[in-house]
Amino acid sequence: MEDEMFEPLMYVLNQLVTWITAGAMVFGGVVPYIPQYRDIRPTQKAEGFSTYVCLVLLVANILRILFRFGRYFETPLLWQSIVMIATMLIMLNLCTNVRVATELQTKKRSFTVLSVVTVTKEEVTVPKKLFLDFEWSHFWSWSRFVDYMQCVVAFTLLVAYITYLLLDSSLFVETLGFLAVFAEAMLGTPQLYCNYQNKSTEGMSINMVTMWMSGDSFKTGYFLLTEAPVQFWTCGLLQVGVDITILLQVYYYSRYPQKPVSHSASHTTNAL
Repeated sequence: MEDEMFEPLMYVLNQLVTWITAGAMVFGGVVPYIPQYRDIRPTQKAEGFSTYVCLVLLVANILRILFRFGRYFETPLLWQSIVMIATMLIMLNLCTNVRVATELQTKKRSFTVLSVVTVTKEEVTVPKKLFLDFEWSHFWSWSRFVDYMQCVVAFTLLVAYITYLLLDSSLFVETLGFLAVFAEAMLGTPQLYCNYQNKSTEGMSINMVTMWMSGDSFKTGYFLLTEAPVQFWTCGLLQVGVDITILLQVYYYSRYPQKPVSHSASHTTNAL
């Protein structure tokens, strides 16, 4: 009798835990970017955030969605990719607007300093960098958000067409899945390399890396428990390893400083 009473309760608890876990998987990855967005918007300063982070995550999640056509994985992981793509596009839109406005203000100030003649708005213009110009030197530093959208749509259509043609090839499908999660796993390596080059972690947000590690650890555990494809949990472990290595850099460079970091050097690092 008692077992019959507890069965509905255990079912409800199990469903609740499942929903909470799925919600954490879907929205947990975008949490670190919320404070970044709230910091950029009022200050109108985006130098501390690299739009190449958006590029890596857009590529990784587009490939992951296409991978699902060849090999099924949990629906929360699909929604996680959709939410992350939307978040990265929002960040790109904000950073592009801020960067263009900053470039315009900088050019106005330079004209004011170099000339005593009043400079009109028409005279002060920033050369536009467009996706359809196909200039490699301008890649991912275009002047309009619509150019980033054109690039994302073109990439998606191209890879989707290739996937359609090779969907029957298990080798292609498995490679596609590996590239999707491997690209995301490499998200922390630019920061790792930058710290190594500078011999310092000055100017890096430790809280951001800590949130990366906690999120990656949870995600990897979820992959293992739900028996996700091997590509997912393998690269998840790689991500956790990169995060831990960055935190070890923080400890090492704080305990054994390699070189003094001046204020100007720190400012330059943040700008990069």
